[in-house]
Amino acid sequence: MGRVTGRSCIVTGAARGIGRAIGEALLDEGADVCFADIDAGKVREVAEANAARAAAKGGKVTWAGVDVTKRDQMRAMIVHAVEVFGKLDVQFNNAGVNKPMNFLDVTEENWNFIMSVNGLGCLIGMQEAAKQMIAQGSGGKIVNTASIASRQGFGNVAPYCASKFGVVALTQSGARDLAQHGITVTGFAPGVVATEMWEQVDLDLMEIGAAERPGQAMEEFSSDILKGRVAGTADITGTTTFLASADSDYMTGQIVMIDGGMTLV
Repeated sequence: MGRVTGRSCIVTGAARGIGRAIGEALLDEGADVCFADIDAGKVREVAEANAARAAAKGGKVTWAGVDVTKRDQMRAMIVHAVEVFGKLDVQFNNAGVNKPMNFLDVTEENWNFIMSVNGLGCLIGMQEAAKQMIAQGSGGKIVNTASIASRQGFGNVAPYCASKFGVVALTQSGARDLAQHGITVTGFAPGVVATEMWEQVDLDLMEIGAAERPGQAMEEFSSDILKGRVAGTADITGTTTFLASADSDYMTGQIVMIDGGMTLV
């Protein structure tokens, strides 16, 4: 029996990176998992690639193409997962975007794009998951992806920082409102993680003149990590599976830092 055996989970932003790793770790411990992403073709490949993994632990796997900023699509994703699994126990609102711009160059377009996905998308995910859990009458867990950027601002990713500060606020607000329904709301805050998203951020920072060579940004961001190295996705998933499990039932409204000691708060 795994820590999440028999639990039905949805993970958004699951076509790659942290989201995919979260879903695969849940499968390894017996959960049913719906991998969801705006890149429908890629997330379908991920789900199909994990069919044997799910079967080996007695779980099920499915997928959904979804734009987290579109409420109708989020509702359809949840309906699909419930049709396949019979219920929804855990929702991971993990989908997120970033597009670095120097502070004085940030545009309304840049702000709206990032805040829409990272902020509004998180809110809609929380609301629609909670409605399903309330209808089921058996509680549930909502887990949001924050960031070290939810604890301090950085000059060339201001909208991203604002959006992740917002995720913390949504987590706290949701925890207060949904406790009456037996729903806990928590989050986790990664630091520097070696994923495709960081590779793109590295390129973007060079484009705006904030870095001169490939890898420089990651080196500078990670120079103060007490653990002495950047994270891999496996450094994140022990905590995410814990947050999906009964072991974290007495936690709500909290953000767990998983940054190797970059920020001590």
